[in-house]
Amino acid sequence: MQCLDCKQNDTKVMESRELYDGEVIRRRRECLHCNSRFTTYERVETPVLIIVKKDGKHEQFIRQKVANGIYRACEKREIPQLQIEQIITKIEKKLRATGESEISSKEIGEIVLEELANLDDVSYIRFASVYKSFTDIDSFQDVLNELKKEKSKI
Repeated sequence: MQCLDCKQNDTKVMESRELYDGEVIRRRRECLHCNSRFTTYERVETPVLIIVKKDGKHEQFIRQKVANGIYRACEKREIPQLQIEQIITKIEKKLRATGESEISSKEIGEIVLEELANLDDVSYIRFASVYKSFTDIDSFQDVLNELKKEKSKI
């Protein structure tokens, strides 16, 4: 790290501390040449995820939007909040692990359905009914039959 005063590269870290639940590290440094002290901050740079909607529009990924849909699907079910939050984090990690900067909303919906199928059948159906835009009882029945078939394989 280059000293702000004398522009030398020889500095030492005097003190480090984590901020914001470990998302940022604050380092107090001292120049070995002129003894000037300064502070630096280190954080992981996460790439911005862009969601490509069905109509072709692009918007930034917002974790809270996914969380709202999942919480709505799990409403009045006996699922601990911690478990729901872990699923939301798992979904976000899967999205970031693709390495892609743009992800279709369809892909996100499929990942959410996959996670909800492993969590709770009713929550899965609730989310699927919105995500797949059910228009009639046959739409529900098709998804129920698909879910039963998947469960029987396990």
